[in-house]
Amino acid sequence: MDISLNYGKSQLSVSLPDELDVSVIRKPEMPLLDDPVAALESAFANPAGGAALGELAAAATSACILICDITRPVPNHVFLAPLLKALMAAGLNAGDITILVATGLHRPNEGAELAELVGDPWVMENFAVANHFARDDAAHISLGRTRSGTEVGLDRRFVEADLRIATGLVEPHFMAGWSGGRKVIAPGIAHADTITAFHSARFMEHPGCDNCVLDGNPLHEEQLEIVAMLGGATALNVVIDEARRISMINFGEVVESHMAAVAHMRAYAEIPVAERFPTVVTSAAGYPLDKTYYQTVKGMVGALDILQPGGSLVIASACSEGMGSAEYVASQRRLIEIGGERFLEGIKAKSHAAVDEWQTEMLLKPLRAGRVGLYTDGLSEADFALTGVEPVASVAEAVAEAAAAAGDRRIAVIPEGPYVVPRYRPAS
Repeated sequence: MDISLNYGKSQLSVSLPDELDVSVIRKPEMPLLDDPVAALESAFANPAGGAALGELAAAATSACILICDITRPVPNHVFLAPLLKALMAAGLNAGDITILVATGLHRPNEGAELAELVGDPWVMENFAVANHFARDDAAHISLGRTRSGTEVGLDRRFVEADLRIATGLVEPHFMAGWSGGRKVIAPGIAHADTITAFHSARFMEHPGCDNCVLDGNPLHEEQLEIVAMLGGATALNVVIDEARRISMINFGEVVESHMAAVAHMRAYAEIPVAERFPTVVTSAAGYPLDKTYYQTVKGMVGALDILQPGGSLVIASACSEGMGSAEYVASQRRLIEIGGERFLEGIKAKSHAAVDEWQTEMLLKPLRAGRVGLYTDGLSEADFALTGVEPVASVAEAVAEAAAAAGDRRIAVIPEGPYVVPRYRPAS
């Protein structure tokens, strides 16, 4: 059987032996918007919570629009220009509007990459587009502490704007439940101390901190509290299908509009599966998510609910930019040196995580679940030694070997990786 996995900017074709029993798990066909811009303009006038955009903009003298960084395939080229034109039609000048890249603790997006991210030359030429820098103390305003004790600092450009708009993609997220909405604000434009506090083990090890989970998710609850401390915001939310075409776009109060987008996406991205498999094949979702090994971990975690205990997980990821940040490399080196058990014990008592060590912590989940093999052409031999997983020279060969070792022909394939979350739901 021939399958294709999202890999880099194209597809990785894999021919699996015909004797294998292959189940391909992907989203059901999603409805698509014939005219996303018309739908967006309608959403501006009929928001999912809160006042219409024109009313909000008419009462404002400044606006700050958040956009996700380069790691997310957000169709900024579709919605930024209509959003900006609507703001100016209501009386705001181009100089009154800032577009802020919500980098969190990721690296900034600059030059040609920033132009790619924005996707519209008119926007780049006429508006201020800047990156958030989480370690710049002076760039943040303190809002106090959450009930759990997190000191909250947010980028002053967003805090001080009369009109605050967070834009983003709504998709499964293996910590916050779902991306988009409140997550674009925190961690998107939060201070480093805020980010490392709610990425500490007291949050990350909570069972509710998981894909597609909002109720009882302490990270989601912390984000909602931070939005309330900010005094609220609005959001523009986008939902896309496997081919990255727009299925839904809405606008409105940040929490209510985000929940409406989640309700739409949940029916397609969270897939009930009646059995667990000894061998699971997945991807890291392709470009831009699979540019680093750091982001690749999401694909490993997303597949775990349908992997038999002790089974084999094979993931394909381009890793075109290598491992990720220097801090993540240091965290992975520590994992290799001391082992998973000691690594986890060492972070449990910390009030603040070291930068990016939470991704090493998440990696422990698939490592505990079974064998993990990685196919990539983006890592050096020295890099691969820090991954903690096994190298795979051929996905087809790795799958055939895993099936033979298990004595079980059943294989699950998740071509879209972490954008699809299969859930084990045995038949009653």
